[in-house]
Amino acid sequence: MIVAGLGFRTGASAQSLRSAFERASAGKTATALATAAEKCDSTALRDLATETGLRIIAVAADQLAAQPTVTQSAPSRAARGTGSVAEAAALAAAGPGARLCGPRAVSDDRMATCAFAIGETI
Repeated sequence: MIVAGLGFRTGASAQSLRSAFERASAGKTATALATAAEKCDSTALRDLATETGLRIIAVAADQLAAQPTVTQSAPSRAARGTGSVAEAAALAAAGPGARLCGPRAVSDDRMATCAFAIGETI
C-alpha cells in the first residue's frame, strides 16, 4: 500500500492539496489518502479524493504523534505533536514497518503538504 499523507491549513483549497499531492507523487501511485482525523470532512480533501478516486484514511492524534518524521516543523510539533502531519499520516495509515518515500512536498501556496509512505497494510 502506498499512502499519500496530507497536512493542510483550514483555508487550504483543493488546488492547494492537489499541488502538494502532485509534487510528492513524482512517479508514485497512491492507493489511499490520509490526514488528521479532524480534517477528514474538509471539502478540499473530499474534492481531491473524488478527483483521484482514492479513499480517505483518518489518523488519530495519538497515532500522528507516535510516528518518526523526517521533517521537524516547530509549528506542527506545537499544534499536532508531530514534526509533519503529512509524513506522520502517511506512515500511520500505511501500517507497521511503513517507510517514507521521501520528505514532504509543499504546495505552491504553502497551504498544504504531502508525503508518500509505503507499507504492507492493505
